[in-house]
Order: sequence, then C-alpha cells, then structure tokens
Amino acid sequence: MFKHLNKDFPASVVVFFVALPLCLGIALASGAPLFSGLIAGIVGGIVVGAMSGANLGVSGPAAGLAAIVLVAISSLGGYENFLLAVVIAGAMQIVFGVLKAGIIGYYFPSSVIKGMLTGIGIIIVLKQIPHFFGYDADPQGDWAFFQANGENTFSELFNIVNNISPGATLIAIIGMSILILWEAVLSKKGKIFKLVQGPLVAVVVGIVFFILTKDTSLAISNDHLVTVPVPDSFDSFIGQFTLPSFSMIGNPQIWITAFTIALVASLETLLSVEAIDKLDPHKRTTPTNRELFAQGTGNMVSGLIGGLPVTQVIVRSSANVQSGGQTKMSAIIHGFLLLISVIIIPNVLNLIPLSVLAAVLFLVGYKLAKPALFIKMYKAGWKQFVPFVVTIVGIVFGDLLIGISLGLIVGIFVILIKSYQNSYFLHIENVENGNKTVKMRLAEEVTFINKGAILKELNKLEKDSYLIMDVSKTRYLDNDIVEILDDFKIKAEERNINIKIISERGTVENPDSYQQFFELDKKPA
Repeated sequence: MFKHLNKDFPASVVVFFVALPLCLGIALASGAPLFSGLIAGIVGGIVVGAMSGANLGVSGPAAGLAAIVLVAISSLGGYENFLLAVVIAGAMQIVFGVLKAGIIGYYFPSSVIKGMLTGIGIIIVLKQIPHFFGYDADPQGDWAFFQANGENTFSELFNIVNNISPGATLIAIIGMSILILWEAVLSKKGKIFKLVQGPLVAVVVGIVFFILTKDTSLAISNDHLVTVPVPDSFDSFIGQFTLPSFSMIGNPQIWITAFTIALVASLETLLSVEAIDKLDPHKRTTPTNRELFAQGTGNMVSGLIGGLPVTQVIVRSSANVQSGGQTKMSAIIHGFLLLISVIIIPNVLNLIPLSVLAAVLFLVGYKLAKPALFIKMYKAGWKQFVPFVVTIVGIVFGDLLIGISLGLIVGIFVILIKSYQNSYFLHIENVENGNKTVKMRLAEEVTFINKGAILKELNKLEKDSYLIMDVSKTRYLDNDIVEILDDFKIKAEERNINIKIISERGTVENPDSYQQFFELDKKPA
C-alpha cells in the first residue's frame, strides 16, 4: 500500500479538491445538513477505502442518491429516522456481499459502461461551465437536467451571458492554464512537479487571487466560494454529528427505504467498479463481493454518526485514475485530508473559488468524454455505437440509472436481433429434376427467440423439396423449436417435403414425432 506513495499522495490531493465541493453540494441537494456530506466523504475514504479491494475506486456521497435521500428525509419524518434506514441499508449490502451478488455488475455490456463514463464526463463539463464563469443559482450537487427552480442544464448556460463574474472567470482561466501547463510540460521536467500537483497549485493561486482582489473590480463574491461549516468550539463541532433514531426500527417504511438505498447504492457501486477497472492502466480486477461488504460497512458507520449514504463514485474515482493514483492509499489519504481540513483549516477552505475547482473538473470531464472515443465507438459498428449513445443521452437528460437502464435495454435488443439472425445457416445443396435439396444447420443454442426466423424459412420451402436439418452441433434446442417441427410435419406431408435429421446419434428420415426423437437423445439436441 505504501510502495507507490509518491504517486498516491499527489492523486489524493486532487481527489480531495474534487470531493470537497461535491460532498457539500450533494448534501445541499439532498436536503441534509452540509456536514453530513463531509462525514460521508470521510467515511468513504477512510473506512471503505481501508476495507475495499478496489485499487483506484473512491467512495463518498453520490449525486445519484440525492433524489432518494431528499424524499426519504421528508417521508420518514426527520433526518434521525433517515439515518436508521442508512444503517439498515449498510447491513443489507453486507448480506448482498455474503450472498455473492457482486457478479451482477459483469452482466452490463462494455458499450453501456463506456457510455456511462462518457455521459458522466459530459455532465461534469456542462455543470461546471456556470461555476467556471462565476455564476450558478443552483447548488454544486444539482446534477439533474431538469432543476427545481424551473431551469435546466442548457438554460443555465444561456443565463451565464448576463451574469459573468470577471474575477471568477479570470482565475478559472489561470487555473486551467496552470493545469494544462503542469500536465503537458512541467510534469515531465522534474520530480518536484510530479510531487506537487497542478490542482494544488491552481487552488493556492485561487486563494491568493481572492485575497488580493477583495476590494477591486475583480472581486469574487462569497456565494461563489467553497462553504465548509465552521464550528465555534469543540462542542459545536461534536454537535454536528447526529445519531439515528433506533426507536423507529419497527416502521415498515424505514425498511422499504433501506432496501431502496441498498439496491441503488450497490448497483451504482458495481457499475463504477466495472467502469474504473476499465480505466485502470494495469487492468486489475476489483473483488466485487468484498466491495459490497466494504460499502455496507461504510454505510453503517456513516449512518451511525450522521452521514449520507456512500457508494463508489465515478467522478472522484476518475479523477484518481487520471491523477496517477496507483493503490487504494490515495482514496484513504483523501479521506484523512477531508477530516483534517474540516477540523483545522475550515476558514482557509472557505477561501477557495468554485471557479478554480470547476477548472479541475473540466479536465476530468474532458478526459472521460474525449471526441476520439465517439469516433472509436462509431467505427466499432452500430451494435456498439447505438447502446453507447443511448446510454449517454439517458444520463445527460435523465440520470445515471435511467441512462444505464436504457442502454441495457438497447443492448439486449441488439442481442435479440443478432440471435434472430444467427439461429441457423441455410443454403441450397443442389437441384435435381426441379426438386431442391436444402440444408439447414442450427446454431449451438436455439431458443424461442429464434422461432420466428426458423419458421419463416420452413414456410418458404417449395413443394417436393428435400430438407436436411443438421443439429449435430446444437447443444440446446428449446421445446418451442421442437413443437415448430412437429407442427411443420403435417404441412410437409401435404407439400411432399421430406426431412432428414442429422444429429450426433446418426440420421433419421421423417421421424414420426420430432418431440419423441429429441427426447430419446441423451442431450437436449
């Protein structure tokens, strides 16, 4: 874990600066206390990071759960009751891990996973544009396309025109220039530029800029700065932690909410695991059942001390990968950085302009949604490109689960089409005295999905034809197909069509019953 500390520590600093405003923003969007987002970020980094088998995944509060949390806090009658649901959800996730439910994530097509990453990248860029120019009337955690104030992602962009903050925009451009210069040039010049990362320098420059321009025309307004709760004393700091109300454990609504959180959080985590494993330059594989166990433990701890539910999250994990993180130490250190900063330097954190952090996220989003990826997916063929694009559109205009669901549905539809097309191979062997000999070779697995395609070809056979049906390579033959053959037997007799079946046992001409013939065989076909 400490072998790559020279790379993990700089990456953890980047993840810290990405995570800080997201923890606060997601808490705000969830209708929860701001400190609850920081608790979730700290727990996600330290507790989940230590227990997880993920090398590059970073956990914390997720925007995808914000809507569920917002409704749950209201419907359950208070934040303390909601925290009990989070604790129970964590216990359920541990059970999911024990039952080895982690394999579910591997059943999502690669095109959908790539679409998910790209969609997240596009959202990051679109949502950071207002912050980049010093204007946003909505919280940092508002990742939905349609927003509570009647605006949407695109209308927010048009509103920027008359609300540009010169100071915020200038320091954002300076920050972006530092980041690009650091990555493209300086990082190759010496070890010091690898140890001290560009985002840290950009943030420090942003703080200095804010202080120096306070009373000038380039001043940045306080509502466009990071907002970390600042306790007056140790007692007020401790008072920010909230305990769950265990007296409500018999309330069925608590258990329904807990199951919903456990299910959605587990799914988001497994999808993130699959996506980040693809980004891992070493192509390591995260043990998914252990990840569910770690996430469950993290949610129990977070719920017990007043935090939001946690999942493995793509934005922070992607930032970790792209910043050169090598092991889970980067995730753990980022958790400690959050903890230390909210205790020791909350006032300093509150001097960071959001426009500088927007510049950091800009690069993260761009790397996830590079134009070259669209070209690559297009060249891979429509079977890859269509689910990829549908997933992106669903995520950008809906949310993560909508996009994934639509992409998966399209992916399944593509499979059905290809299965329909590839259920058999048919060609004319020869023609003698006007009578055709037609050979139909069935695929290894033939199910009810293939019924329409096979029936269509059987009905096209001409009178007096001779059909050779080869099932010698078929390992599974659905009963629906056998029933088709039995029904076709009557039609074949009326049209003087002779049928020969070739199987591993040998051959048979015009069996009395195809159903009985295939039942006699030792294997399904």
